[in-house]
Amino acid sequence: MADIINGMLIPFMGTTLGSACVFFLKGKMHPRVEKAFTGFAAGVMVAASFWSLLLPAIEESAHLGIYRFLPSLTGMWLGFILMLALDRYIPTKKDGDISKMLFLAVTLHNIPEGMAVGVILAGLTQNSGTITAAAAFSLSLGIAIQNFPEGAIISLPLKAKGVSKGKAFLLGALSGAAEPVAAVITFLLAGSVIPLIPYFLAFAAGAMFYVVAEELLKESSHVGTVFFGLGLTLMMIIDCITG
Repeated sequence: MADIINGMLIPFMGTTLGSACVFFLKGKMHPRVEKAFTGFAAGVMVAASFWSLLLPAIEESAHLGIYRFLPSLTGMWLGFILMLALDRYIPTKKDGDISKMLFLAVTLHNIPEGMAVGVILAGLTQNSGTITAAAAFSLSLGIAIQNFPEGAIISLPLKAKGVSKGKAFLLGALSGAAEPVAAVITFLLAGSVIPLIPYFLAFAAGAMFYVVAEELLKESSHVGTVFFGLGLTLMMIIDCITG
């Protein structure tokens, strides 16, 4: 049980540590540093989503033969579509207070990451053999690394606007609070529906792929993000059929 709790809290610790930058840095994060963090985080998340979520989801469906990609295909696109709908209908990008926009956007995008942690921990407790403790820890750590710059991106602009360091730190840390909550809820749901574990794993992967695509394709439209998902889908099907 301690490992489960730690796995859920590690990503939140990443956000908290990033928010603590408000006590050590004088101004905003340098744009180049921010881009470097974002690019690194995107790479971490793509790798974690594939190796720790999507691949185990496919392996869990091995009994389906060449059609073992179907649960992953379904789950991934459900996650993709959910995030597309949330991004479209929740006003995180409309004109307004930039600090509030950032807080809402980061909080929104932390939900699928929490779901990913919850579902892989649920799969681990089922002792299926396809999900290992190392994979669960790797995913939690990867998300924590990705969360570090997010915490700083929230707290540093708040301090620059005159908010006290303590309050800026608290708000930055709170932006990551959605993760352990989403992790607990998903853990409880996934743990009670064992046959759907592959769908839950792929759902979380799809949601996180969407977030990464949105970060990488900021100058593009939702069409570019959808084609990012289509490319992933094509390669997954080819690998399953030929492998």
